[in-house]
Amino acid sequence: MIARFFIDRPVLANVIAILMMVIGGIAIFALPIAQYPPIAPPTIQVTASNPGASAKTVLETVALPIEGQVNGVKDMLYMQSTASNDGRYTLLATFKPGTDLDKAQALVD
Repeated sequence: MIARFFIDRPVLANVIAILMMVIGGIAIFALPIAQYPPIAPPTIQVTASNPGASAKTVLETVALPIEGQVNGVKDMLYMQSTASNDGRYTLLATFKPGTDLDKAQALVD
């Protein structure tokens, strides 16, 4: 019944659709986006290189001292580290959402 009204008057249907798009475009700028929390937790990556060293050597000489210092940093959720046979070491520290990354990086360094 109501659909027939708009089928018989396509210009009116198009004007209403365009008007709704314009109102939606204006309303998008009024949305309080700052109220929503960040979705992904902030992370800090620490890398080290020991050229020519095996993964075991990198683990013993680089990874263990770094992880010992980083362990227990305020607001840190977890750490993930990798050591490769080409002498590269990477530590990824994940923090609680809302943590100031500048302060967290100062604590990790």
